[in-house]
Amino acid sequence: MIILPAIDLKEGRCVRLEQGLMDKDTVYNDDPAAQAVTWQEQGGELLHIVDLDGAFAGVPKNKAAIREIVDAIDIPSELGGGIRDMQTIEAYLGLGIDRVILGTVAKENPALVEEACKKFPGRIVVGIDAMNGLVAVRGWADVTEKLAIEMAKEMEGFGVEAIIYTDIARDGMMQGPNIEATKALAEAINIQVIASGGLSSLDDIRRLIAIESSGVTGVITGKAIYSGAIDLREAVALTK
Repeated sequence: MIILPAIDLKEGRCVRLEQGLMDKDTVYNDDPAAQAVTWQEQGGELLHIVDLDGAFAGVPKNKAAIREIVDAIDIPSELGGGIRDMQTIEAYLGLGIDRVILGTVAKENPALVEEACKKFPGRIVVGIDAMNGLVAVRGWADVTEKLAIEMAKEMEGFGVEAIIYTDIARDGMMQGPNIEATKALAEAINIQVIASGGLSSLDDIRRLIAIESSGVTGVITGKAIYSGAIDLREAVALTK
């Protein structure tokens, strides 16, 4: 299992939100590239970047900051937020992002996911955000009737590299990830699942390592490493 430190971008700065609410943000660093280097130096193996403004606007909004991050680090990176068409996918991969994360568009335009997987095999990840097991889209503003597990199976069929599964109720709340729901999703499919939302302690990571055999291959951490609740070096050491 690997630990993915997160950089969430809002207006060019590194922030964290509570439960995806744009007005509940905490600024952690005005220099996201410097923050990315810090996470790399502390053992982060894959950087998870989210363009929050892009997620809400539906178009890329933090390109300059993203370019600076990619230029500053040597570890691979993945990026989500506002990626809704092939042109944007190509632009980000061309910029040096290793894999792109499709969220809202995966639910609303699955044909794009299928096309992107064919064109860029191994470089397309789908983010499934769920509230009580149901898929939420558009920066979590809309909860749909579609089951997260049902959508994960559909995405697996298209050939996506991995699923990032976020339990919205837990995100940014430091209450621990939803182990049961994450395990159920991972066991329903044969591709990698990355857990996201609520990580608060090394014990949470131990609980996730215990379900690694179900197919949970990584965990994203944001608020916990920014607040100091988790030391990234210790978290990475735990997975080795």
